[in-house]
Amino acid sequence: MKKRLATTCLTFGLLGMAPLAGAAECGTVTIAGMNWASAELLASVDNFILKNGYDCDSSIVLGDTVPTLTSMAERGQPDIAPEVWNSLRPPVTQTNIDEGKLIVAGKSFENGGVQGLYVPKFIVDEHPDIKTIADAVKHPELFPNADDPSKAAWSAGPQGWGGTVVASQYYKAYGAEEAGFALVDTGSAAGHDGSLTHAYERNQGWIGYYWEPTALLGKYEMVRLSAGVPYDEAEWTRCNNVDSCADPKPNEWPNDAVDVIVTKRFAEQAGPALDYIGSRTWPNELVNEMLAWMSDNQATGEDGAKYFLKEHKDVWTRWVSPEVAGKIEAAL
Repeated sequence: MKKRLATTCLTFGLLGMAPLAGAAECGTVTIAGMNWASAELLASVDNFILKNGYDCDSSIVLGDTVPTLTSMAERGQPDIAPEVWNSLRPPVTQTNIDEGKLIVAGKSFENGGVQGLYVPKFIVDEHPDIKTIADAVKHPELFPNADDPSKAAWSAGPQGWGGTVVASQYYKAYGAEEAGFALVDTGSAAGHDGSLTHAYERNQGWIGYYWEPTALLGKYEMVRLSAGVPYDEAEWTRCNNVDSCADPKPNEWPNDAVDVIVTKRFAEQAGPALDYIGSRTWPNELVNEMLAWMSDNQATGEDGAKYFLKEHKDVWTRWVSPEVAGKIEAAL
């Protein structure tokens, strides 16, 4: 009996040590949970997959872009920043990447961060000649201005946004004022969203600045208008994103690189977990859809992660091995 008990205790002891051994191999991993919905979702998905698929001792720590990247370079923590927009990185980040303190491990979104001038899809469906910004400018009658019925509305966004600067410069570049548009300051983020929502739900035209992936573009079908010309980096730097520049020219709005950045320590020690981070690239349309679901259901990033893993197996199983996929499914 004593031998049986001893054998049983040893067996359970070894079984109990198995997850710890896996965790030791992957190590302790901290993931930056940024303070916007898509970053919260990505961090929660990474946390679930690393913890349950790779036996990492993982957790999420709160942080914003600049302090997070600074801490990663100087202190080696957190280990992973799941969604870093290139245009929002502090300048020293590139130096830290060049020196090997930080590693760009993969792309957060397949198409990067997309910004530009958008119109409702039903406008394009009803007026197939509208393909570019210049085409839309020819039809001020399609974009009513609630504040001044004699003019059309060009919703550039609230003051303080970088996107508002560019949208306002586009207003000059495409001769929107001469065509009968008024440049509208929507006052705040809520006011900007409200102007789009108000127009869309009344089947009215709206033209203005927006970006994706976002919940609103997951809920409403919008079309990003082409600039009608190629991207000119020199012209962009000279004038398109400089609010005081008086003579902007039409220019394509470039997509922003959005990367997964990790510490040197994680890159060197993570093993197969790093392969997952490098493979985990989200389709932009799916992120829009997920953010809309989270908004409609007042869901947290953790709620969104579980919903995504249950409903979109066809996507995430491409990021991991069959063995890891089985462990994730068992955890769900």
